[in-house]
Amino acid sequence: MRAVLIAFLLFAAGQVPCLASSARLDGDSSVMMQGFHWDSWKTSPWWGVVAADAAEIAKAGVDMVWLPPASDSADSQGYMPRRLTLLDSSYGTSAQLSAAIRRLHASGVRVIGDVVLNHRVGLNDWADFDSPAWGADAVTSDDEWNKGKGAKDSGWGVPYARDIDHSRPYVQASIKNWLNDLRDFGFDGWRFDYARGYSSRYLLDYSRASNPAFAVAEIWDTLDLNRPDAHRQALCDWLDTVNGEVSVFDFTTKGLLQQAFYSGEFWRLKDRKGAPAGLIGWWPAAAVTFVENHDTATAWPFPSDKVTAGYAYIMTHPGVPCIFWTHFFDRGLKNEIAALVKIRRAAGITSASSVEILRAEHGLYAAVTDGKVALKLGDRDWNPGSGWTLAAHGQSYAVWTR
Repeated sequence: MRAVLIAFLLFAAGQVPCLASSARLDGDSSVMMQGFHWDSWKTSPWWGVVAADAAEIAKAGVDMVWLPPASDSADSQGYMPRRLTLLDSSYGTSAQLSAAIRRLHASGVRVIGDVVLNHRVGLNDWADFDSPAWGADAVTSDDEWNKGKGAKDSGWGVPYARDIDHSRPYVQASIKNWLNDLRDFGFDGWRFDYARGYSSRYLLDYSRASNPAFAVAEIWDTLDLNRPDAHRQALCDWLDTVNGEVSVFDFTTKGLLQQAFYSGEFWRLKDRKGAPAGLIGWWPAAAVTFVENHDTATAWPFPSDKVTAGYAYIMTHPGVPCIFWTHFFDRGLKNEIAALVKIRRAAGITSASSVEILRAEHGLYAAVTDGKVALKLGDRDWNPGSGWTLAAHGQSYAVWTR
């Protein structure tokens, strides 16, 4: 009752209209990297590439790397899992994966595994599941296979694989065993793929049973740019159902930020209460911010010439920022991104840092975080005044420290 009363008072004050759990109010200083892109599997073994770059990743100030799905899969990217417990995939063998994890750990980098729990495919048929073996009762009754004997889907379905009935105790037990085996193998936490596909109560149960050091869920809802509050409210609503124990990717911020750069509409980055307009304005400690990922790079891309300005925003703002592998290693932006990470680290910015937005209008955004770092986005002139030192600058951005 006390938590509900506190949430109501916060809502009335316009600070955070969701039942923000006290479990995630403390700031997290982590910086994450997505350790792959959509076509990484074509460079085989990809695990060898990751291992070779582990020291350079750590040197850049990154302390978590999100790896692609490691299990045997019907597709090369790993998102149609077939034999969960077999860790030989298009990315390499289980031995090569183990070596990559050891190299990352030796560099002080935690390893986040991409786990696909919503759906699965069979070995040769629609649902001849093996490793672990499940029956037709593990498939939801409303799956397009039409032979599923489980309950109705507890979330959103997919058309390309069997939707799993997570209400089955033996399914729950085998998923928990698999996740704990992955923890024993060396994974430190999870990125839960397609978390809208099944009830969050199962996801929370799996997370608690495997005790990850960090966990983040993919909640990718359609964003109406003219109604961003509805979008971030949906993220908050989901976070409430997991007691804030699992983070989510801040797709609201991603959409608003890239629209601001496409159109110059930087006013979109400030809400009516003066806070950041994405999830980081309401529940920053549970937000993972990003400029691009393996899916959005083609389906919903950030302006290619403004990528480093996007990183200037997420590195100087709350949330846990996530760097896209392609930007860091393949686009020649390594030094610029690393410099921004260094500024974040030196200033002690965390997922719960405080932002004061000074300007948010057409062609210009300016803000100060924790009173230590000032950011300008856009092509109009602005500076924070005396007492500040220019620390980084590039196309459409500048960062000062004091």
